[in-house]
Amino acid sequence: MTDQLHEVSAIAPSAVPAPGSTGYTPAVEAQLRSDCAAIIARYPEPRSALLPMLHLIQSVDSFVSPRGVALCADVLGLTRAEVSAVATFYSQYKRKPNGRYTVGVCTNTLCAIMGGDDVYDAVSAHLGIGNDETTDDDAITLERLECNAACDYAPVVMVNWEFFDNVTPARAVELVDDLRSGTPVTADRGPVVQSFRDVSRVLAGFEDGLVDDGPAAGGPTLVGLTISREHDWSAPAYPPGSPGAVDAPAEEAPSAEAPADDAAPVDEAAPVEEAADDAGVGEPGSSAEHAEPVGEAESTGADTRGEPEQQGEDSQGAADEQSGADEGSES
Repeated sequence: MTDQLHEVSAIAPSAVPAPGSTGYTPAVEAQLRSDCAAIIARYPEPRSALLPMLHLIQSVDSFVSPRGVALCADVLGLTRAEVSAVATFYSQYKRKPNGRYTVGVCTNTLCAIMGGDDVYDAVSAHLGIGNDETTDDDAITLERLECNAACDYAPVVMVNWEFFDNVTPARAVELVDDLRSGTPVTADRGPVVQSFRDVSRVLAGFEDGLVDDGPAAGGPTLVGLTISREHDWSAPAYPPGSPGAVDAPAEEAPSAEAPADDAAPVDEAAPVEEAADDAGVGEPGSSAEHAEPVGEAESTGADTRGEPEQQGEDSQGAADEQSGADEGSES
């Protein structure tokens, strides 16, 4: 069993390759460099290939090893510090040798309510290891996960990122026993579970041909769609002119020779009001971008309601007061 925290033997300074060396055998290094070249060719900037290259390293070493960091740095023209900064940021990159199977038990809110903590406790006690620890036979690395993104099947266990749904403590113990014995295990919504190294190569972008094995979605995921179809429900259409809208064919423009009195009356205020109704603030075509400037009373929310005669009297009174103020200032 590996130490739960501060495992240093795997990344000890003595394990770091000497300058100019990666620490791989010539044959392995040649294959890695060839695979790295294939990955880099997918991106406009070479350094963008670093993430899949780190998965490639794990497909060989089962973790992001010092020699793997050195190889990535050499291929991409980066420093080892730059590569390590990326590798230590993401939890999917391992900092010490990983088991053949990563068993992740979700203990986040919904899974915990549905028994996720009991599942984790049962597996931990059965294997004799805790979070981020590996069994002595290097078969299982156990993880307590925050979310497996499958709340509709809680509690959920993932093995090398393949789903096992509605898991009970007894079923979880049986699952890890099968994995340790070498018995092929098929995911509930996926293929036969592959090893950590094999899956790491897939994550590096090299397909294994298993992507379509098993169902893509089950009943709990599709229940909302089923109900909406039974009731003939559908989402409302996007407002005309908004992003994602399917615009109707434009009407033909009226002929220049058409009589002027045939044209419909135009409400000059209508375009501003329609824009405000049809588009969200800040979106293309919104009233925030294209509305005409408004008066001070409108912008401040002042009440301008009243009888027309009263409004005229108020306006005249305000003008007289302003005129008197001006004459006083001149004198």
